[in-house]
Amino acid sequence: MGRSRSSSANMWKYMNPSYYLKRPQRLALLFIAFVFATFFFWDRQTLVRDHQEEISKLHEEVMRLQDLLEELKNGRSIAGEKPNFSRSGDDVGKKMNFLDDPVDAQRREKVKDAMRHAWSSYEKYAWGHDELQPQTKNGVDSFGGLGATLIDSLDTLYIMGLDKQFQRAREWVANSLDFNKDYDASVFETTIRVVGGLLSAYDLSGDKLFLDKAQDIADRLLPAWNTPTGIPYNIINLSHGNPHNHRWTAGYSILADSASEQLEFIALSQRTGDPKYQQKVEKVILELSRNFPDDGLLPIHINPAGEEVEFVYSTITFGAMGDSFYEYLLKAWIQGNRTAAVGRYRKMWETSMQGLLSLVRRTSPSSFAYIGEKLGDLLNHKMDELACFAPGMLALGSSGYGPDKSQKFLSLAEELAWTCYNFYQSTPTKLAGENYSFGKSQDMTVGTSWNILRPETVESLFYLWRLTGNKTYQEWGWNIFQAFEKNSRIKSGYVGLKDVNTGVQDNMMQSFFLAETLKYLYLLYSPYSIIPLDEWVFNTEAHPIKIVTRNDRAMSSGAGRSSVGQQKLYRRPQSRREGRW
Repeated sequence: MGRSRSSSANMWKYMNPSYYLKRPQRLALLFIAFVFATFFFWDRQTLVRDHQEEISKLHEEVMRLQDLLEELKNGRSIAGEKPNFSRSGDDVGKKMNFLDDPVDAQRREKVKDAMRHAWSSYEKYAWGHDELQPQTKNGVDSFGGLGATLIDSLDTLYIMGLDKQFQRAREWVANSLDFNKDYDASVFETTIRVVGGLLSAYDLSGDKLFLDKAQDIADRLLPAWNTPTGIPYNIINLSHGNPHNHRWTAGYSILADSASEQLEFIALSQRTGDPKYQQKVEKVILELSRNFPDDGLLPIHINPAGEEVEFVYSTITFGAMGDSFYEYLLKAWIQGNRTAAVGRYRKMWETSMQGLLSLVRRTSPSSFAYIGEKLGDLLNHKMDELACFAPGMLALGSSGYGPDKSQKFLSLAEELAWTCYNFYQSTPTKLAGENYSFGKSQDMTVGTSWNILRPETVESLFYLWRLTGNKTYQEWGWNIFQAFEKNSRIKSGYVGLKDVNTGVQDNMMQSFFLAETLKYLYLLYSPYSIIPLDEWVFNTEAHPIKIVTRNDRAMSSGAGRSSVGQQKLYRRPQSRREGRW
């Protein structure tokens, strides 16, 4: 007990400051010890902080590498963001651009988020219906209840790597899609949206379900081509047949509606081995070529019921009801891999482009180039936003010319794209109206002032960026996307505008907004290896279809003799189960 108190007293002695004041050497040693302890503690804290920062940096780097690895793993699959879709796995390293611009990546993700929002709204409020009405949160069947938005979106979901959404859509196609409907369908709209959407989903995923469904609906459309001239009627009942034309066309067929099915039906013949689809659509081109005018410009109305093709006096336009005829002349040539077997398409297209030059005018004072419309000898100084596909078409086709002509048409494409971009920039909402007129003392005036989320301008910006590498087109596209986000995005989807001057919204999310507008915007910020243009061709609804080399004589030996068997064997892309990066 006494030892314990003595030890305690000694301990407290060393804690008393007076003890050290009487012993300066011990005070100095204590001070030195304190300094060393302080430095040691501070150094340890610094090391811990630096270590934590280093760990944080390493964690970020690991996450970045994991994201990159995930992208590479899913390059050929539906789960990733960057599918490669090249012809074989051997050239993956050559095709992929690993130096992805961070700004492009950020913008691509923003567009992907827009697709998620549009799709989730459709799933929630309009699942299985053709289109969503976002304001009233309900679905409508604008195309007979074929699930138009769902089928139109399949390839967009796949390309963006939205795996779960794609699988849910696939299950609906497998279990609920039924074409046996007592509905008078548009042959053209059903072909480009449904047949095209299903074929593209097949080419991308390798899932034969989509090919079987595409063949089913195509068989229901085929009787529309049973006319004396082979020019199809534009309307057919999906259950009973009975093809006919609109009353408002006085029974005549529409040029774009009758001559813009080549990509889909040729692809269907190539993939099924059945030549009947290709025969039907190539007979149309053969018949049109027999009386093809010197300027290559056709009126929008054709009589399908005469002894031979008769062009009816009507408007000549690269806008509504004329546009995709000229587009498909070029793209059928590209689809066949530019061989002699498809040379007729290129020849007709080049003739039509000389005619297009005769319709081009420029405004004063800003010298905006535009494509007018023609009725007889009169030129109407009006251009549809629909005609803004033309800059992309001209850029895509310019490579088939010699150097001088190629530059001439590429320069025109760039001029027209500038005009189309200004369709957007000239309004208070920065969204384009449906059409514009041009006068002597003013550059452009919006005519029909609605905007229904159309894709044609961003489509052309995509082609021009891909073919020139000029990032200006990406900036223009981003401005357009931001205008859509500001004016058209609501909690339950995306809507058009009734008036681009006031910003008053409508109540419809068009299926082509998901199929075309968002897809082209996404690809505008994606590496060139995503849907490379030397391996894929887009139909007029932006559905990519694999290019297959043609060496048959279908276009030179008559429509009744198609040689699908002589074409290069179609190689189905690897499915998700057959290989990843």
